[in-house]
Amino acid sequence: MNVVDIITKKRNGLTMTRSEIDYMVKGISEGTIPDYQIAAWAMAVYFQGMDIEETRDLTLAMAYSGEVMDLAPIQGFKVDKHSTGGVGDKTTLIAIALAAAAGIPVAKMSGRGLGHTGGTVDKFESIPGFRVELSRREFIEQVNTIKAALISQSGNLVPADKRLYAIRDVTATVESIPLIASSIISKKIAAGAQGIVLDVKVGRGAFMKDLDTATQLARTMVEIGKGAGREVVAVLTDMNQPLGYNVGNALEVAEALDLLRGQGAEDLKEVSLILTAHMLVLAGKHTDFQAAREELQQLLATGQAFQKFTEIVAAQGGRLDFSLPFYDLPQASHKEELIAREEGYVVDLDALKVGHAAMLLGAGREQLDDHIDPSVGVQLVKKYGDFVKKGDVLAVMHVNDINRLALARQQLQEAFTVGPAQPVTIPLVYKTVLSQNT
Repeated sequence: MNVVDIITKKRNGLTMTRSEIDYMVKGISEGTIPDYQIAAWAMAVYFQGMDIEETRDLTLAMAYSGEVMDLAPIQGFKVDKHSTGGVGDKTTLIAIALAAAAGIPVAKMSGRGLGHTGGTVDKFESIPGFRVELSRREFIEQVNTIKAALISQSGNLVPADKRLYAIRDVTATVESIPLIASSIISKKIAAGAQGIVLDVKVGRGAFMKDLDTATQLARTMVEIGKGAGREVVAVLTDMNQPLGYNVGNALEVAEALDLLRGQGAEDLKEVSLILTAHMLVLAGKHTDFQAAREELQQLLATGQAFQKFTEIVAAQGGRLDFSLPFYDLPQASHKEELIAREEGYVVDLDALKVGHAAMLLGAGREQLDDHIDPSVGVQLVKKYGDFVKKGDVLAVMHVNDINRLALARQQLQEAFTVGPAQPVTIPLVYKTVLSQNT
């Protein structure tokens, strides 16, 4: 088999065979195909696309290109939840606790974040003492005992995707639906999930900016997941403004804890309940979505979900003090307020600019080896649709390095637009894609 022939075939818009895809993936993961040929092939896929069978074959080939987690020793139907990435998106922290409190095993393997703020692992690591490195035996025992555990992604999980993504990132081929879908689903298959709930973010703070493209991605992921023998649901949620009020690692953990204690933001609560209810339905706990949601609301109201979160933290060595306002999480040394310059309604709150402000303060990474400061970030006081008076506090920046403040302030100021008329309501959830409605 010849790499140039495969590149030519895809460049000409023809369909690759499974053996050709396997050959490419093997060469990518083992390093026998050079970067420039991988880049040429990725560009051909970017322009010519892949049909659903090609995308499924690519997904499976990548999923089995390295280590595959065997979760068979874990009792019950294993469901994972994945977000395509947003600003202030801490729903995974809440969903893990809710699903586990409902008796659904969550064996969660997550990566570190690249971009606006940290990933789920970074958020948990902002809890003093929390261990994200567990042995396989510890991981499985913890899930069987308390129904949930979270570990950092294995170094040999889907090696083909690691190399392919790095090349796509520097060759302007990231925005390809077959390549995005296969990247996400291959990691979930390799991590051992039987059921997958996908939170596909839509809007300026998301990778998918428009609903049509996001819907196409969601349908592709649901279909290839189904073809790979997994149960998959995709929920398309808004990311034009941040989810909740806090953006930054320890800040987001604190907000998740507040919600689990009954004091959280309504938008964050709503999206978390919807996603976790789908996890319960996939796992067979309920056949009816509304019944699943009602159980989760009860678990929130009775404090059982909060108790489950504390069990997870304690099991992995984390330390929280619930007698303190910020739970003894790391706090920045300085707080700087952003003040409204005029009266009116917040008619726009640009999630991307809020995320950039948080990253400039040190809450995110521009490169994978960048250091994250867990204590910094942005705490919103006003959001889309809120009325403000001149002089009101719009947001608070949590800062350690004052030299970072000026650029972050500029980004945050530009994120807010105040106008005279109250804006129309933006839906939190646009649509849900199930296997039968793809």
